This record gives sequence, structure tokens and C-alpha cells, in this order.
Amino acid sequence: MTTAAVLVWLFLGALLDSGYDRPTHAVGAALTTALVVPLVIVARRVLDRRPWAGLGLSSLRDGWRHLLFGAACWLVPAAAGFALCLGLGWVEISVRTSVGDVLRVAALLVVLVFLKEALPEELLFRGYLQHNLATRLPAWQAVIGQAVLFTGFGFLIGAARSVDRLALFLVFALLLGAFRAATGDIWAGIGLHVAFQTVAQLFGDVGAVFDVVGADVLGVVAMGAIPFSVSWLVLRHRYRDRLNWRALAPDPVRQSG
Repeated sequence: MTTAAVLVWLFLGALLDSGYDRPTHAVGAALTTALVVPLVIVARRVLDRRPWAGLGLSSLRDGWRHLLFGAACWLVPAAAGFALCLGLGWVEISVRTSVGDVLRVAALLVVLVFLKEALPEELLFRGYLQHNLATRLPAWQAVIGQAVLFTGFGFLIGAARSVDRLALFLVFALLLGAFRAATGDIWAGIGLHVAFQTVAQLFGDVGAVFDVVGADVLGVVAMGAIPFSVSWLVLRHRYRDRLNWRALAPDPVRQSG
């Protein structure tokens, strides 16, 4: 499945390799979800012959609370991190355009991040791969296993070729895997993933609405160390009585036919 994911992302990268613009971003986002979701469905039902429920993607009606919980776990401490960096003078941020334009770009990025990164990557790595590992390995080993696969995926598609990017992919995947193990679904991970990627892109070259002096410090402190650490502490506290790191995940009943 990891190999298939790499091939999908490389194919889309080659297909849409014409420089960045928002229409191309939108097409890439739509195609990523359109290719990855059927891929996981086929793997789950044809290869594994297991029901969809094991992937941890329930309806939004059932999962919205976890979605918001995951997003808040990152956004609240990230906001504090931004305030700290600005207050201490480590970072300077200026707006290139109007507030209305910033809000429009932010809303668009939420949708694009959901379709291009959050949904397909969480479904593949935390939904499919982590669950399959967790039916055979203790939860902590399944979390580490999928994190290693996700980091390797990032390296192979060219998104994580430096040491700092590899470390980011690994730490991010470990945190997302912990949310999957603790909550029992992938909605919290999707929420956290959307929050992190949207803000990172909004304050980077993709959003192109802010000028940031000290972007490296902002990324490490306000978008990384503080929100990742606090998210882990909140998760441990909230699920301390329900998470067994040594347990195996139940395997759904095999489908007939």
C-alpha cells in the first residue's frame, strides 16, 4: 500500500508539474482524493476482505467532535506560540493584502488541505496501514511502524529530503498515530492535520498573503514544538484511562463472498 501511495503522488506530481497556482492546486487536491479513496476501498474489501468500519472513518455526523478536538489541540497552543514569537520579537509578520482576502485564502486552503493531504494521508497511513499493523502488533509498535512508513513515503515523493523535514514527518506521524490509537478513529488526526497544514501554507509561499521575517523560528516553535507537545499532553490526559499501548486492535469480521 505504501508503494501504491508513492506511485500515486509521483504520478500526480509529474502530471501537474507546471509551477504553483491555485487552479493546479485545486485539481491536484481533487485528483488525490479521487485516486486514494478508491485505492483504499479496493485494498480493504478485495485484498483484506474486511469491512470499511475498521479504517476508523465514520460519518462526519459521528466524527465531528473528534475533528474539532484534533484541530483545537493544535490551533490553541499554536496561537500561543505565535503570540510568544511575536511578543519576544523573534518573528515579524506583515499582511500583503486585505483581511478579507486573507480569510478567503484561508477558507480555500482548508478545503484543499483536506482533499490533498489530510483525508488521503490519514486514510492511508493511520486508517489502513496503522489498523492492519495494530491487529498484529501492540498499539505502540503499530504507531511507530506507520510513522516510519509515512516518513519513507515523504522521502520517496520528495517532500522530506532534508534531516529537518524527515524529523518533522516522523514526529508528526507519531502524534497522528497516537491520536488514532487513543480515539479509535481518524477524525481527530484529520482535524489536527488540516489545522497544521492550513496554517503552515497560509503563512508560507502557498498562501502568499503574509510576509514573515523569522519563518524558521515560527515554524519550529509556534507550529512545531509548542503545539505538538501540548497536543500530546492533552491526548495523554484525556485518554489516560482508555488507551492501552500494549493491546491489539480487534479485527472486524471477515466479509462473505
